Amino acid sequence: MPDMTKRPTLDEVAHACGVSRATVSNAYNRPDQLSAQLRVKVLREARKLGYPGPNPTARSLATSRTGAIAVLLGSGLSSAFSDPALSLTLDALATAVDPEDKALLLLPGAAEGNGPTAERVLSAQADVVVAYSLLDGAPSLRAVRQRGLPLVVIDQPVAKGASSVRVEDRAGAAKAAAHLVELGHRRFAILSTCCLNAGGGELSLTQARESKARHARERFAGYLDTLAAARIKSVAIWESAGPSIADARPGALALLDRTPRPTALLCMSDQMALAALSVAEQLGLDVPGDLSIVGYDDVPSAAWSRPALTTVRQDLAGKGRLAGQFALRMLEGASPMSATLPVELVVRGSTAPAPH
Repeated sequence: MPDMTKRPTLDEVAHACGVSRATVSNAYNRPDQLSAQLRVKVLREARKLGYPGPNPTARSLATSRTGAIAVLLGSGLSSAFSDPALSLTLDALATAVDPEDKALLLLPGAAEGNGPTAERVLSAQADVVVAYSLLDGAPSLRAVRQRGLPLVVIDQPVAKGASSVRVEDRAGAAKAAAHLVELGHRRFAILSTCCLNAGGGELSLTQARESKARHARERFAGYLDTLAAARIKSVAIWESAGPSIADARPGALALLDRTPRPTALLCMSDQMALAALSVAEQLGLDVPGDLSIVGYDDVPSAAWSRPALTTVRQDLAGKGRLAGQFALRMLEGASPMSATLPVELVVRGSTAPAPH
């Protein structure tokens, strides 16, 4: 039995096997350098002695690499895991970096949209950072620059020297608004994700265009410019207090329980749209007979809802996959890269011609 009061050393394993320290190290870190038979012998002897393998902290100090990719989230972990769009993106990111034995270090936001605190980023053990949909001027990004770590930004904000992955947000919103205009709708409302006021509430057109979130500004521009071109100037806008369906329900109720009631509702995410479907049912409104609803993202639940959601499809998995690839390439010294993915309007059962 090994002596559990004393941690065996790499030298002791090497002596027991009659090999060099380098051979034992290779058995753990570079198995391709040994024959299968020799590696099995070294690992068997290490287990007998109770040797757990190289100390990861010491190895990270020696190589100046932690093997981790820090992911800065705009919200807390609970809301992050309940957001299907974020989950799909993170899953694709993890799949992209997993073959390279990289771990994801999730750093949740301390305030909605601003990401983790600067102190948390400064102390995080990571080799590269992926920032997911943070607000302009987030302190966490200043901390990344202070540390000189490679940075990949998904969606927002614009960051000098960073790689970026985003989608055609303005074009997608314009397609959604144009679809409803073509169906004859003239009374519009917009239900937005949280992007300006921490508590949510009604927004003016000016406030909407001045959002702290780049993707929200782009989508508002796509919606409002398209509606203005159709000479529709009166648009009610409500910002949700958070990203979840429960967060969005009060805003959906505020927009739909008013006179005159809008006949078309543009939602900045499918979660917002699903909340609106729930509120419409509560108010006795028929969708799409009395009210047409368009979401954004095309998460799986958009196709399962009743009625199924008309929505703007973005490549959520593609965003995560590209972010992972960019992060790995920047670790190897590549220059910043960028990609803008196309969007597609998917017409389903939640939209129809405007009611007479």
